[in-house]
Amino acid sequence: MEQKIKQDIPLGANIRRIRKQKEIGQTELVRQINLLGEPMTREALVKIERGIQHIKASQLKAIKETLDTTYDELFK
Repeated sequence: MEQKIKQDIPLGANIRRIRKQKEIGQTELVRQINLLGEPMTREALVKIERGIQHIKASQLKAIKETLDTTYDELFK
C-alpha cells in the first residue's frame, strides 16, 4: 500500500499556486501526469488542491515533475 501524505501544510494551495503561475489548467496538468504513468483524475486534483484529499507520494512526484518545480517549493 502506497504511503499517503497528510496535508497539514498548505500543499494543495501551493500546487494550485504553482500551476497557475505556469498557466497550466487542471485538465492539462492531469493529462501530463497520466502521460507519466500516474493515474489521476481532474476530480482528484481538485480535491488535492482544496486540501480535502490526501495525496499519494507517487502523485506528488508526478506533480513535481510535471510542474518542473522542487519539493521545497511545494512544501513552502
